[in-house]
Amino acid sequence: MLAALTGLGLSTAAGLNAYIPLLVVGVLANVTDAVRLPDGYTWLSNWGVLAILAVLLLAEMVLDKVPAVDSVNDAIQTVVRPASGGVVFSATSAAAELESSSWMTQNPWAGWLLGIVMALAVHALKSAARPVINAGTAGVGAPVVSTVEDAGSFGMSLVALFAPVLVIVALLLLAVLAWWVLRRARRFRARRRAARGHHPPG
Repeated sequence: MLAALTGLGLSTAAGLNAYIPLLVVGVLANVTDAVRLPDGYTWLSNWGVLAILAVLLLAEMVLDKVPAVDSVNDAIQTVVRPASGGVVFSATSAAAELESSSWMTQNPWAGWLLGIVMALAVHALKSAARPVINAGTAGVGAPVVSTVEDAGSFGMSLVALFAPVLVIVALLLLAVLAWWVLRRARRFRARRRAARGHHPPG
């Protein structure tokens, strides 16, 4: 159970920011014994790989805080974030524990699939919320929300690794947030359609 929660927590973090959980897992695996990478994933603790991830993270943090540009970045990240979720779910000691079961050993793709699906769900929520926030705040909210998301990704990564039971609470809060965001997004789209209906093109 704890193993699955660790994987789900890291995948959730990847849905918010693809590079933060990869860096957290890689750095901790490199300098501590808190994370043990299974065979095939030791490359994640290589300092050269971590340096590349750090550069990508800096670029992501800048682009994601610019209104309109953040939506383009989200479109690009539709592939990157789910892939990151699959990697971090599979590349932790938690995934290794999961694979101690005969079913997981025979189906190594399952860890990847779980991580991809979780990260994709969070990414979809983030992508749906950002245009609503930008429109509602005239773009001022973009850097604030982006900073909160980055902090959330970092915090979720640490919680997933060191206090995985708390991932349950985080996922419940995320479910409530998803419900609220989807309601706001539907209302926002309805208002836009109504506005276009009242002002037809000449």
